[in-house]
Amino acid sequence: MDLYDGKLRAIGSDGTTIFDGVTPEMYDEYIGDEVRPWSYMKFPYIRSLGKAGGWYRVGPLAQVNCCDFIDTPLAESARREFKAPAAGKPVHATLYQHWARVICMVHAAEKIRELLYDDDLQGSDLVVRGRRRAEGAAWLEAPRGTLLHRYAVDANDQVTDAKLVVATANNNEAINRSIKKVADDYLSGQEITDALLNNIEVAVRAYDPCLSCATHALGDMPLIVTLERHDGERLATRTRA
Repeated sequence: MDLYDGKLRAIGSDGTTIFDGVTPEMYDEYIGDEVRPWSYMKFPYIRSLGKAGGWYRVGPLAQVNCCDFIDTPLAESARREFKAPAAGKPVHATLYQHWARVICMVHAAEKIRELLYDDDLQGSDLVVRGRRRAEGAAWLEAPRGTLLHRYAVDANDQVTDAKLVVATANNNEAINRSIKKVADDYLSGQEITDALLNNIEVAVRAYDPCLSCATHALGDMPLIVTLERHDGERLATRTRA
């Protein structure tokens, strides 16, 4: 488990490694993104698997599934308990995101305790010096998942190009598929019920999304569910703030 400045690993549904050791500079070689006309968000995918089958999930569940071990004792014990029923295979159930999130919180708390006594953080040298570069890229594992930042600057240090791929964008296809599963299970085709709204919220919140981050837009984002016939006729709309 490496939350800061680690290398990227992707595993398949059966636990086999798709790629490993990928640095931020290599991002475009391994990850593509698709634009669809009905969404402000892009749809990232693993290039080697293609657009249709290359979608993936990031976040606590992926962090716990993809790591070989956690280097703090309480979190590692919790990780082993979490993975035990799956006999070492990845755990896929979407709502297990919350269990995995607790494991990540325990890991973070243990790491904070270690860092409080880190000699580098207690020292007086507060500025890191290095060579100037016109381009730079980095990523980290935020609580929502993998976050990539890449920038280019000119001779005056003004930003000329920037690419941000936030966790919610990485999870875009997965969120859509979770909502579709809710519709398959709870939509009668005639009305939008409270049970349907509740389960849509449960599915979406499992990913802890930030749509403002993912779309680079400001504004209110209520839950708006619209039911349409196959010919486009609107049958019902419900909004939950």
